[in-house]
Order: sequence, then structure tokens, then C-alpha cells
Amino acid sequence: MLTELVRLDLRLRRRSLIGYALGMAVYTFVIIALYPAFKDDAGLNEFTEGNSTMAALFGISGSLTSSSGWLNANLYANFLPLVILLLGIGYGASCLAGQDEDGTLGVIAAMPISRRRIVGQKFGALCLIGIPVALSTAVLVTLGRGFELTVDLGHLAGITLGVLLLGVGFGALAMLVGALTGSRGLALGISSAVAAASYLISSLAPVVDWISPARYASLFYYAVADSQLENGLRVSSAAVLIAVALALFAATVYAFDRLDVH
Repeated sequence: MLTELVRLDLRLRRRSLIGYALGMAVYTFVIIALYPAFKDDAGLNEFTEGNSTMAALFGISGSLTSSSGWLNANLYANFLPLVILLLGIGYGASCLAGQDEDGTLGVIAAMPISRRRIVGQKFGALCLIGIPVALSTAVLVTLGRGFELTVDLGHLAGITLGVLLLGVGFGALAMLVGALTGSRGLALGISSAVAAASYLISSLAPVVDWISPARYASLFYYAVADSQLENGLRVSSAAVLIAVALALFAATVYAFDRLDVH
């Protein structure tokens, strides 16, 4: 009974996971295929330089016509994290609070398995749920060399890990709120609001001076907003993301022990 809940939760979501992975693969291919038509367009860079705040809102930084700049602006700074967060926060909110509301958590809690192990297996599923989407995206990006997109494979692996850890972090926050309140709606709302604030802080920090110091409180900064495609994922950044996720997991274990399961 060490992994039954992990397998069950992933099996119940296999169709949506396959759909998201295929959808992201198609979207990524389109972005890659369009790059040769825009890589020599100096007007793109002039537009972003003249509208730096608006560009920052979409996570755009640096040259749009470079390989890393193009992928950041169209994929890694915004769209891919959004999809991973939809998966992570959605699962985090439903795996405890959602199942408590529909009555299935009570059945699981009545099984000969400790509450800590239940939370541990749910957290294990959370760590795995974004992998199909992130990997399908990364595989398509590696094929971008055929479309004049050149990205360091080590840096690509780093930002892929960063995006996955971002989803785990906010998914763990949703799990914690759900364990504290027993409400799926509150878990979705609070964790989504915190994620949105984190995105805005990391995006606007480069262009708004008074926001800049706050970027260190944003998980987006450690995952995708610190030039990870150009320079790779820092070990310290990965450590921060892992530490936050583990701290939230530990708090969830404590909270779930005290949740009145229906």
C-alpha cells in the first residue's frame, strides 16, 4: 500500500494529462516553427524596448529575436508555467479538500493507512502530475534546432525542473489550505491568488524599482524569471523551491492530522 493512492490519483487523471501534454506539444511546435519568420525582425525588439512595462507583464525580457528570448516570451515565462500551475493547484485543491467534500476521503481515511502516509502519497502524485506536460514541451524544444532555435540542453533541463518545482510549490500550498479549511474553493482561490501575485512581482521587478527587492519572495523568480534559459537553474534557486515545497508538505501533514474528515 506504499503507492496505491499515487497510482489511483494519476490513473483518474490520465486522460486530462495526456490531453494537456499533447496540447502543449502542438503549441510548442507552432512556436518553434514560427521562429524563423521572426528571428530577423528588429521591430519586435524595438516594440518591447518602447513598451517595457507592458512587455514585463507578459514575462518578456531581453531580445525577442534570440532563441532564449523567443522561448521565454512565448513559452517558459508565461504559458507553460500557467498550464503546470493549473495541474498542480487543481490537484492540490482536490486531493484532500475536494475528496473530503465529495465523501471519498472518509473512505480512504478508514483504510489501514496512516494519515501521514495519505498526505505523503498525495504529495508524491503532485510531484509527478506535471511531468508529462513539461517533458513533452522540452522534447519539442530540442527539435527546434531544425528551425534555427538553439538552446543549451543543460539550461533547458534546468528550467524544465524549475517549472515542475513551481507547480509542486503552489500545489502544496493548495493542499495545505485544503487541509486547514476542508474547502476546495478556498484552496483554489487562495493558492491561485498567491500564484498571480508571485507572477506579477517577478515580472514587474525588472522595470519597477520599488518592486525589485520583493522578487526574492516570488517562486516565479527562482523557477523561470532569473534568466534560467540563458544561464541555467541555479542550485540555490532549486534549493529554495524544494525547501518551500517540503515546508508546505510538512505543514499539510500537521494540518491533515487535525482535519475532521467527513
